[in-house]
Amino acid sequence: MVARQETQPGSGTPDVFRAAVATMNAATLRPEVFCEEMPAPQRIAPYAAALSADVTVEETDLGTGRLILLHDPAGNDAWAGGTFRCVLYARAEVEVDLISDPMLGEVGWSWLTEALQAHDAAYVAASGTVTRVATESFGGMADEAGTAQVEIRASWTPVAGESGYVDVRPHVEAWGELLCTAVGLPPVPDGVAVMPSRRGQRGPA
Repeated sequence: MVARQETQPGSGTPDVFRAAVATMNAATLRPEVFCEEMPAPQRIAPYAAALSADVTVEETDLGTGRLILLHDPAGNDAWAGGTFRCVLYARAEVEVDLISDPMLGEVGWSWLTEALQAHDAAYVAASGTVTRVATESFGGMADEAGTAQVEIRASWTPVAGESGYVDVRPHVEAWGELLCTAVGLPPVPDGVAVMPSRRGQRGPA
């Protein structure tokens, strides 16, 4: 996996951003997660890198997501004084009965915060939304079963280490865990090594 970097024309890429992207590419994800680079937005921050992922089980796509790393050397008031920001999107199929659960929003948000905590991903100023989407069919499509999805959009400021550099690897791995949790995959037992996912290609690893 190599995250695609986008920079503003005429600007040299800062070492701290290059280092952050290197840690982003070093993340290990579960084999059910197919991850690859994607074009990063160019108008939100001077520097950006982005990844996309699909969670596939038995050749069925159950969830999808994006993770964008933004960097502005001048900082941003909305980033709690930091110069980096992680932006996440995740969408997963869920049981139709869950869509009416009043706790679904809180549970969906906890998938993110617990994943960040589990991977020791230090962060501040997290914000986001959890959206539930239900689809019903009528008329000539009335025989089709209803479907339900949950969508999570979030952003947070990763905390730099003592060296001033940001290690993005735990944040990427937390994103991958969030996707797997959202589609209902059981957690990997303690002490069991995670086999690396396929990166940048479809088909057998």
